[in-house]
Amino acid sequence: MIREQRSKEKLEYYYRKYINDNVLDPNVHPWVADSWQKSREIGVPNDFMPTLAKLPKSELAARQEKNDGAIKYLNDFYREIREFFNIYNLSLLLLDADCYVLKSYSLPFFQKTPGQIEGARLSEQDIGTSSISIARDHRVPFLIFGPEMWVEECQMGDACSAPIIINGQLEYIVTLVSVEQQALPYSSVVSLLLSIKHAMEKQIMLLSRLKAQQAILDAAPFAVYHIMPGGEVAYTNKLGQSRLAGIGGEDTGSGLPNLNDVVLNYRHTPIYKGFNGVPSYNKEVTWITPRKTYEDITTVVPLERDSDQTVNSVVAVSLPIEDLRTLVAHAVGYTARYSLASMIGDAAVFINSKDKAARVARNSTHLLLQGEAGTGKERMAHGIHQASTRAAGPFIAIKCGGLPPERLEEELFGIADAPDISRPGKLELANGGTLFMDEIEKLPKGISAVLAEVLAKKAMRRIGDKVERSVDVRIIAACDSDLKRLTERGAFAPELYDIIAKNVIRVPALRTRKEDIPALAEHIISEVAEQHQIGIKRILPETAELLKSYEWPGNIKQLQGVVEYAFFNTTSDEIRPEDINLMGDIRPDTSWKEDRDVFIKAWQAAGGNISRLANMLDVSRVTLYRYLKKYGLEKA
Repeated sequence: MIREQRSKEKLEYYYRKYINDNVLDPNVHPWVADSWQKSREIGVPNDFMPTLAKLPKSELAARQEKNDGAIKYLNDFYREIREFFNIYNLSLLLLDADCYVLKSYSLPFFQKTPGQIEGARLSEQDIGTSSISIARDHRVPFLIFGPEMWVEECQMGDACSAPIIINGQLEYIVTLVSVEQQALPYSSVVSLLLSIKHAMEKQIMLLSRLKAQQAILDAAPFAVYHIMPGGEVAYTNKLGQSRLAGIGGEDTGSGLPNLNDVVLNYRHTPIYKGFNGVPSYNKEVTWITPRKTYEDITTVVPLERDSDQTVNSVVAVSLPIEDLRTLVAHAVGYTARYSLASMIGDAAVFINSKDKAARVARNSTHLLLQGEAGTGKERMAHGIHQASTRAAGPFIAIKCGGLPPERLEEELFGIADAPDISRPGKLELANGGTLFMDEIEKLPKGISAVLAEVLAKKAMRRIGDKVERSVDVRIIAACDSDLKRLTERGAFAPELYDIIAKNVIRVPALRTRKEDIPALAEHIISEVAEQHQIGIKRILPETAELLKSYEWPGNIKQLQGVVEYAFFNTTSDEIRPEDINLMGDIRPDTSWKEDRDVFIKAWQAAGGNISRLANMLDVSRVTLYRYLKKYGLEKA
């Protein structure tokens, strides 16, 4: 609050009248009068400066470090106008929101040296009425005249305080104290303080925004560079610093190399062209350095001077292609890739299974897919997720038989690695979506019981963590065997079976729908051709008949391996019967005679049938019996 000049003789009279007679004159400013009354009630002595509460040196140092931005600003400000302060006998104080002095400048205040006052608390309960407490309580600048101060030792000068408010919060109080050795207009003191207030608030808000922008840039998955005409890197974010450190180069003083020194093809990059005013957007760029060659997706934006449109620097945003591939792979791994429409077949047994999948997709109950290995249970799970109300949520898969129990438990529920560090499991990552649990029959019973409890409560805790988190996830489980029978025999947790088996879909084996094999083979070729940008190859009718004649113990997965092998190893546009190798990627040579793994793959491809294996390898059954014994395998 800006006040007019007041007669100090009258103000001293009002002060004595209250101190001696406890009478408040109506001419006393109401905020001052209210503070006088509080000071008396608190018991602050008025005739001498009381001992001030003071921060320990370590606490003061910590607060000064925390508020380093504001202190640096005032240091620079005071350095420029120090002579003015000395001429007019001015003192400047910076206090935090708790009224502790963070920094003092110029002449003594309260009869103490600047070093002594720093760390002291100057609140109303410490020194009674002052411009500091009034500015703090009313959140406006306030000028107080000497006789209005509560402590008589402080009445030799006038003081003006202003609150520094950032985003609605009181952060600091700045105080100017004037001990008149030469006359200084009050308007000058007030104007100076208001200028400091305005400039500090702008500066602190700017620093806050810059800090937030820096945090955003450091969290971004791409490198950002600000580059000067000579190739000097004036700024880069955290990822950019890491990238430049890998490139190497001499330190230019800022810790950042000159691109002319480390990028061998710098003059042929979009950055160099950017200084000619040529922007570049999302361009694939090769960076050749002495240590390594990098490939990035790069955007370059020239920064021009407004006056003559001369480019004085450029901003480059660069995303390493290997990082982009990782991001894409991550994204693909958490979304459903197939729809139910991508499941091909007209056999009645398959249509019934597919129709049931479409019906149960629309509700939110858990479900179980049963069928032999390779029948397409995971693709069906993808399709059910896409057709459900959870399609916008994540689709995450976990194979229950591929990990040791401890690791599987961590993958499923997450784990707290340290008191402040924990990571989510796949149950949490699938929140709002679907968790596909393949080989559910291999889930340990202890983990099964915990999972059943989580699904019933819709809440869970990470391993080693006390925080309970809500989960909203749909389980699609898959089993190669009869899960009900396993449960009855005590090999699977009944409480989990009751939850996931409310809807059971049986996925038929390929041998029960042989009429679908030609269409399936054509669909496999179409998908592979599109994925690899290769022309489609035609399956001859006699080739289709050959495929239909086989029993396919490995089901669609085995068919896919055989068809893909023929697709990639056939030079013509037609796939003939002689191009088909029923062992998939196992070449029909004699390597199986020396390599047990190759023999086992062929044995599995034949479905364990000795006669079929003999035909595939073009040997006698007697020869095969000898190798079965050699490799320790039993005849089916």
